[in-house]
Amino acid sequence: MGESTYSKVDLMKRQHHLSEQVQEALQEHRLLKVIAGLSNFDRTSVARISRAAALGGADLLDVACDPALVQLASESSGLSICASAVEPHLFPAAVKAGASMVEIGNYDSFYPKGRFFRAEEVLALTKETRSLLPDVVLSVTVPHILPLDKQAKLALDLVHEGADFIQTEGGTSSSPINAGVLGLIEKAAPTLAATHTITDALTKAKLNNQVICASGLSSVTVPMAIAAGANGAGVGSAVNRLNDELAMIAEIRRLKEAICKFSDQLLRNHNY
Repeated sequence: MGESTYSKVDLMKRQHHLSEQVQEALQEHRLLKVIAGLSNFDRTSVARISRAAALGGADLLDVACDPALVQLASESSGLSICASAVEPHLFPAAVKAGASMVEIGNYDSFYPKGRFFRAEEVLALTKETRSLLPDVVLSVTVPHILPLDKQAKLALDLVHEGADFIQTEGGTSSSPINAGVLGLIEKAAPTLAATHTITDALTKAKLNNQVICASGLSSVTVPMAIAAGANGAGVGSAVNRLNDELAMIAEIRRLKEAICKFSDQLLRNHNY
C-alpha cells in the first residue's frame, strides 16, 4: 500500500465541520448514533425515531440518503445527521439538504436479498464518494462477510482512500442460542470482534481514524464496544423495532447511560 493521498490534516479539517457535541463524544469514546435504517423511507417512522434520538440523548442520527428525510430528521431532532447509502451519486443532494456526514453502508438490509458487498466494491464506492465530496466527513462500513484479517486490511485501504470513520457490522451473521444477557452478548460477538481487530490494525499503522461499532448491539453490549476500542456505537433495531416513542426514548437513554458510565470509568482509570 503506497502513501495515502489523504493526510491527518485532511481528516482533522473535515471533522472540524462536525458539531462540538459529536466531536467531544468521539474524543471521549462515548458517541451514540441512532440508526433509522438505510432502507427506511417511512417519514412517520423517521420522524418518531428522530424525536426519540434527541430526547434520549443520542449524539448523531443516521437516516437513509434522501434530502427530504435528512431535512425532516434535522428539524425533528436538532442533531447532526448522517446520510447512508450505497450509491455515491445520492450523497451530494443529502449534504446540500443538511447532512453533516455521509456513510457507505451498513449492508444488513441487503443480505436477506442475496446482495453482498466485496472489498473491491466497497473500495470503489469510497473512491467515488471521496471524489464527489472531498471536504465532507465520510464513514464506510466494512462488510462482516469478510474474514477478520481481510476486514482489517480493507479498513486500512479505506483510510488510504479518504475514509474518516470505519464502521463495523455483524448482527445479521449471529444466531444466539441462549436467551437473556448471554444471548445479547452472542448477538454482538461478530461486530465486537471486528471492532477489536480493526482498531488494533489502525493503532499499529499509527492511524487515528475513529471506529464506530454497530449492528446487533444492546445496552448490555455497547460498553463492550467501547472496551474493544470503538469511539462510539451505532444502534438501530434495538430502538426502531419499538413502536412506542416513549419506549424508544427510554431505550436510547439506557444505551447512552451504559456508554457514558463505561467511558467515564475508563477516563478515571487513565487519570489515576
